[in-house]
Order: sequence, then structure tokens, then C-alpha cells
Amino acid sequence: MPKARRKPKRTVNRAVRRKPSLIRRFFGLLFSRPVRAILLFAVALALLFYFRSPVVSGLSTAWGSLLRFFGVGLALLGAVILALGLMVWRWWLPGFLKRWNRWLGIIAFIFALFGLLAFFRPQQGILGQVSFGGNLGTAVLGSANALGALRLAGIVILGVFLVAPRGSWRRASSFARFVVSSYRTYPLHRYLWLFALGLVAFFRRRIPRPQRPPRPVVRPAEYQAPEPLEPRAIEPEVMAEVEAIPVSLKPEAAEAVLPIAEEAGEKSRWELPSIALLDRAPEVDLGQVDTERRARLIEEALASYGVEAKVVQVNVGPTVTQFGVEPGWDRKYREVKERDRDGSMRVRLEEVSRTRVKVERITSLANDLALALAAPSIKIEAPVPGKSMVGIEVPNTMAALVSLRSVMESAAFHRLKARSRLPLALGKGVSGETVVGDLTRMPHLLIAGATGSGKSVCIKAMITTFLLQSTPEQVRLLLIDAKRVELVVFSNVPHLVSPVIVDREKAIATLKWLNREMDHRYDKLASLGARDIEGYNKNPRVEEPLPYLMLIIDELADLMAAAPDEVERTLCRLAQLSRATGIHLVVATQRPSVDVVTGLIKANFPARLSFAVASQVDSRTILDSAGAEKLLGQGDMLFLPPDASRPKRLQGSFVSEPEIERVVSFWITQRGHPAYVPQLAEDLAKDTVFRASAEDPILEGAKRLAREHSHISTSFLQRRLGIGYPRAARLMDLLEQEGIVASGEPGKSREVLKRRREGEEKW
Repeated sequence: MPKARRKPKRTVNRAVRRKPSLIRRFFGLLFSRPVRAILLFAVALALLFYFRSPVVSGLSTAWGSLLRFFGVGLALLGAVILALGLMVWRWWLPGFLKRWNRWLGIIAFIFALFGLLAFFRPQQGILGQVSFGGNLGTAVLGSANALGALRLAGIVILGVFLVAPRGSWRRASSFARFVVSSYRTYPLHRYLWLFALGLVAFFRRRIPRPQRPPRPVVRPAEYQAPEPLEPRAIEPEVMAEVEAIPVSLKPEAAEAVLPIAEEAGEKSRWELPSIALLDRAPEVDLGQVDTERRARLIEEALASYGVEAKVVQVNVGPTVTQFGVEPGWDRKYREVKERDRDGSMRVRLEEVSRTRVKVERITSLANDLALALAAPSIKIEAPVPGKSMVGIEVPNTMAALVSLRSVMESAAFHRLKARSRLPLALGKGVSGETVVGDLTRMPHLLIAGATGSGKSVCIKAMITTFLLQSTPEQVRLLLIDAKRVELVVFSNVPHLVSPVIVDREKAIATLKWLNREMDHRYDKLASLGARDIEGYNKNPRVEEPLPYLMLIIDELADLMAAAPDEVERTLCRLAQLSRATGIHLVVATQRPSVDVVTGLIKANFPARLSFAVASQVDSRTILDSAGAEKLLGQGDMLFLPPDASRPKRLQGSFVSEPEIERVVSFWITQRGHPAYVPQLAEDLAKDTVFRASAEDPILEGAKRLAREHSHISTSFLQRRLGIGYPRAARLMDLLEQEGIVASGEPGKSREVLKRRREGEEKW
């Protein structure tokens, strides 16, 4: 038999709801917003009447019976509401439990209203001493003073949190994050500390101090050109004392020792110049509004490219401002569908996973950030050493000048000066902190930078620092200036070993003499068993301490073009061995190519300093990394210490020409003429390094080749005479000096010049 078909189930449309009952509609009307507001107003009036508020007491004179009737009716109405509420507790109780926080918040607002009314009291003789808030308001407020106002504010805040807990918590947490970030950006304790220091300095200036007799120091405004010293007659007693001084050095050793003073008793007359000879730089205020606007632009520009990031720190420097950007998160979401209580479908996003934004995504947007900030170029340091953030360095709209005096007056320079003989005032970093260096630990410095980038100013600032901190007994200078105009301003200072050398022929002789001086110093150290110059000078058997010797070369490319093999070999030997003897090198060049700054030179100069260069290739040559091609010039530089893996950006110290003249004039007034080394002067007078003698047969062969050809070159002389490039270049220079060949660029052929005399071609 076929199975009987089952009767289909009756489907019920859930969307069609039953009509609510009469009781539900009544209580829906009773708990609606208008009725609820009326009931709350009635409860407030009843509380005022019960606690004998002066407001109700004043109205009771006219409408006392009406209020009593209203109170009895209100009590009856409350009883009815309570009875009906108990009957239908199963419909009303869930709603009350769902919105219990709102009811408690409304009660807190009612208590706050009574407390606010308790602040006001009627005039005497009308309603007595009772406040408008009655006994309830007095109990809530406590006392009508600041403590009561704080209690009232706390009740109001509690009511706000009860009525809108989510929104209140969200706004409170956002306000707390804003306060924390503002404190990180502008720490209040630092400003309070600076304010306290300012008050202390102000009261110190106001308190009169006992006047001291002025020191015999020449003021900057009184400096004039030095006058020639007049010969003075030496008294017989002084001459007898000078002749009685024993001489313990041998004649050959006396020639090699650097003479520090020419006269006996002159050591006690050296006086260091005052820091007041230098000028103070004017302070530049960049403005907080511009900094905040740039921080907002960075966040918006990164967000427009899908990179979540936030500026958490701002460091304002003299030339650039570093914005510390904290990378955000890359979040992944999924769609979750769910039904609400009405049965409708809703879609919400649920976070599945999140990962930190990669640093490469921020560094790849350097050009886009520069476009958004309207900056010529920006530099991204990722990450900032010691911090979990990426540094975006943006040029300031107005650059500040870093004076040499401000760096030398800093606490960092004074701490370094206490333990080092050769401190360097380099400049200030991107955060405005002072950056100094110890040349005895470097121990040599290589400087590179294009024309106008601030390379020569940096060298002048270093020399001025030595002149302000050391006497000729402590530091001696040996200056080589191929440009002939940069370092000649330091002529005639007593610190010089020889006059400022401007000829490259004499420069090679100077390097050779310095090698011999280094060997002689090693012999002196070995005789006393000392490891370095400090141990030698501290030995009690030493009669005359050895001074530090500084070799400063302004243009290395000029020397390398003349004799690259000899210059490279001499410099490398000095850089390798001269540290223990107190000889330190500072070499600068404006063309940091591989033929000038060779690999052997770079290996012996671990400390490097690069100003703005022309290309990224030059930056990698001097620093082994890119970044110097994006510098702004005018003293903006990258400093690579020997113990660091990454260079640090600085704004170099600036010293003006009038400041240098004042310092030089101060030293010249103490002694009219410098004390040069006689042995070095003899070596420079011989000048046998570059100049070929007239008896040299190779020179005659070069002249013969010049007679046979109309054009000759250095490589031509190399091939025909079988000599090396340095000797061929020397012969070409000598032919140019004698007028045989015309002047020209190095490496190119030159025209042979001829003079006709009596119908014959003669030289």
C-alpha cells in the first residue's frame, strides 16, 4: 500500500507579530519619555517638599493646601504604580535591569542638582538660614567651599559615566593618550627646571657681589696690529742665571727636539685667551605651530599611501627637525554576518591578525613626503639608534647658526676638556644636543665636501679651538694650504712649527720631515720605556715634555695629483704609527674620488666627516654609505666616529673672520714672531723633492725630445725615457718653468714653445 502523505506543517510567518495586549500598551505609555520626565519632575518636587526646602516653604504660604493635596495624590499614585509594577514585574524588570546604569545616572544628577542649589542661601529674615537645596543638598554638598565644589563635580562625572559609559570611557582614554603624548613632546619637568634655573640666575644677578680687581686681559675691542718688539738690554744678573742653566741634551738630539720657547723663563708668560673673544650667535625661534603642522602633514601623507604611522616625538635642531614616527599596524579583517534582535542581517568586520608596518614602506616614500612637506629633500633614518621609531629629518624654514662659542661653553665640551688634550667642538645634532670629539682617540680625521659646503670653515673652527685651549708648549701646528687663501690667516701665531706651506713641492718635504720626527720621538719613548706621549711626559726624568703635533692639510687632491705614490705612502705610514708619538692628522679634500681617497688611506682614517658632496658615489667613497648627497650645505655634515656604524648628522660650528683675527692678534701680542723648527726650515730651503737639478741627464733628454716634437705630454716622456709618472710629471713642470712648453691641464699634451734669434731656433 502506498504510504499516506503526511500533512504539511503549517508555516508561521515570524515577521508578523501579535498585537500587544492592553497591559503592555499601558505600561509602554507609562514608561515613555514624556511620562518619565513628568514623573522625575514630580519626584524632585516631592523631595523638595519632604526635606523642607526654602523654595517649597516660600511657595507654601500661598499654595500650601494645594501642595499638601499634591503630595497626598503623589503618594497614592506611587502606591498604584508600585502595585501594578509588582504585578507585571516580568515585563518591566528586564527593561530596568537592562538600563540600570541610566537610572543610577539620573539619580546622581538629581543629587548634584540639590547640591548645586545648596550653594545659594536666601536673604536673612525671609526663609532663615536653610539653603535652597534643603537638608539633602546640604548633606550632598557638605560645605559651600572648594571642597564641596570638587565633591559636586565628582558626582556629575559619575553620573556622566553611568549614563554613557562607552562614550565616556572612549573620550577619557583618548584624552589620557593626548595628555601622555603632549607630555612626551613637551616634558613639563624640563620647562619647570629651566624656569627654576632662570629664577636662580636672575636672583644671582640682583645680589651684589664684591668687586675683584680686573685681570690684565686685553679686550676684543682693544686688539690692534702687533707692534715690533724693541730690543732690551739684559741685566748682568739675569744673563748670569741664563748662562748657568745646564744643558743635558746632546748636539744631535737638540736639533731634532721641537723648540717650544726661545728664551728661558718664557713658559710662565703664556696666557690662554678668553672665550669672550668669540661672538654669540642669535637665537632663532622656529615656532610650535609650524612644527605641529608638519607633524600632521606627515601623518596624513603616510595615511594617504596606506601606511599607518604616528608622530610620537619631535626634535628641533638648528638646521633640520627630526620627527620620530612610530610605525602602526597592517590589519587583516573578515566579514561576520549576524542577526540582531529584530531579525535583520548585519555585517560587521572582525580583526583576524595584525603585523607591524615594515620600515621599507616608510623609507620608500621619501620623495612623496618631501613633496607633501614642500621641502627640497628629506633624510630618513631607519631606525633611530636606541629608539623604536623612524626618524624623518625635514629642513627648517629658517636655519639657525651654531657658533663656536656656544659649543665650547656647553657641559659636554667641558667634560671632554677635563680628560682630553685635543677636544674638538664639532657642532650640534638634529635634536639640538652638543656633539664633541676627541682627536686623541680618533686619532686622525678625514674631511670631504664640495666647494662652499663648509669644509674650510670647519678646519678653521678646529684650529681656533686649539688656539683657545692650548699653549705652544702643549700643541704645535703644521699647516699645508694648497689654496693659498684659507689658512694664511693663522700666520705668525707661536703654535706654528713652520710658516704656512702653500707650495706642493715643500709639502712633500714637510711630510718627509714629519716621518723623521716621528721616528725620533719613538727613539725617545723607547729610551724611557714609555708606551705613548702621555706616559713619556709624566715620567719624572723628562726635562722638557713633548708637545702634540697637528698636521692639517686643506686640499689633498692637489698633492695626490703631483706625486700620488709618494704622498699616499707617507700619509699612510704617519697614520699607522704616529698616534703613540702625539702626531695627529686632519686631511681635507673637495674631490673624494677613489684616486684621491684611496682604499689604503680610508683604512687608516677611521674617523671621517663629510659635508655636502656632488653624487652618491662620492658619499659612498668617503662614508661607505649614501646620504651625504642629500645634505643642505652651509655646515650641514655627517660625522662617522671610529666606534660607530652609522654617521650622525650635525650642523658644524661656525667661526667668523673677525673672531679668528682677534684670537690670532691675542697670541701675536704675547710674542711678536713665532718659533720655527730650524731643521724643517733647512729641509724646505733645499727643496730637493720636486725640483730636478740642471746636471740631471734625464732633463737633457726631455729637452731633446721637446726640440724634436711640437707637442709632448707626461705619458710621452714616460714611454720615451722609461721613467715613472711622478718623475715625468716633475720634468714636465720644470720644462714649463723654463718656458720650453706651454701651460696646460695635467694628463694632456702641451705645445712646445720656440724663440727665434738671429734666424735660428734656439731655446
